[in-house]
Amino acid sequence: MSENNEYTPPKVWKWDAENGGAFAKINRPIAGATHDKELPVGKHPMQLYSLATPNGVKVTVMLEELLALGHTGAEYDAYLVNIGEGDQFGSGFVDANPNSKIPALVDHSTDKPTRVFESGAILLYLAEKFDAFLPKEPAARTECLSWLFWQMGSAPYLGGGFGHFYSYAPVKIEYCIDRFAMEVKRQLDVLNRHLADKKYMCGDEYTIADMAIWPWYGAVVSNTVYEAAEFLSTHEYTHVIRWTKDISERAAVKRGRMVNRAWGDPSSQLRERHDADDFETKTQDKLEPDNNDK
Repeated sequence: MSENNEYTPPKVWKWDAENGGAFAKINRPIAGATHDKELPVGKHPMQLYSLATPNGVKVTVMLEELLALGHTGAEYDAYLVNIGEGDQFGSGFVDANPNSKIPALVDHSTDKPTRVFESGAILLYLAEKFDAFLPKEPAARTECLSWLFWQMGSAPYLGGGFGHFYSYAPVKIEYCIDRFAMEVKRQLDVLNRHLADKKYMCGDEYTIADMAIWPWYGAVVSNTVYEAAEFLSTHEYTHVIRWTKDISERAAVKRGRMVNRAWGDPSSQLRERHDADDFETKTQDKLEPDNNDK
C-alpha cells in the first residue's frame, strides 16, 4: 500500500460543504426540507416518487411484475425525483420520506393514504398487500426475508462504500477502495455459492429477494454501474452472471428498469410512467413477452 499523508480527525467535526465529491451539492449533515414543493398525485392507487437507481428499480420492477400477474390495484403513477437537483428535499417528498431518499411510495387505496419508504419495506408492503412474490410456507418465507434484509444491510458497502470511493470520491484513497473492494467480492462470493444450485435466491420461486438483489449485484457483474467489472474480476461469479441474465430477460423487469430513468439511450428511458401505454413509444423488442414470466 502506498503511503498517504496521515489524517488526524479534529476534536469536533465540522461540515465542509465543498468536500463531498460528486454529491457535494446534495450531501449535508441535517435532515428536513429545504424548500416548499407539493408532490403531484396522479389517478392510480399507487403513487411512486423515485429515480431509476438500483433502489428505485427494485420498486418499479415489483409494480410491473404485479401488473403482469393481473393485480390491477398495483397500477401506479411514477414521478421523477431528480436527486442531483435536490428534489428529495422538497417539503412534500420529506412528508413521504423523512429520510429524503428515493424511492417513496404513497398508497391511496387505503382509508388514509399510507406512506412507505425504504425500498425493502416497499417490496415487503406490496408483497403482503397483493399476496405475491413472498413464499407462504413459514421456512421459505423466512429464507426470503433473510435475503431481503441481507441486501438492505450489504448494499451500503457496495454503493456508499466501494461505489463512492472507486467512482465518485474527489480523491482516490487506496485503503478505502481496497477495503470495500474486498467486501464487495466477499458479498459476490456469498451470492455465487448460494446460487450454484438454485435458479433464484429462494430456489425455484422468483421473489422479492431477487427483485432487491438484482438491481445492485446484477448491475455490478453486467458492468452497468461503476465500470468496475474488470477491477473486481466479476467474470469469476458465473452463477451470479447466469442468474442476472435470467432475470434481465423478464418482460416486467425490462419495463421496470426503464421507469424514472433519465440517462443513457433515450429508448431506455421512461422518465414518468402513468399508464402501461406509456411504454408503447419505446423500443418494442425490449418489451416482448418471454418464457420466464412465471
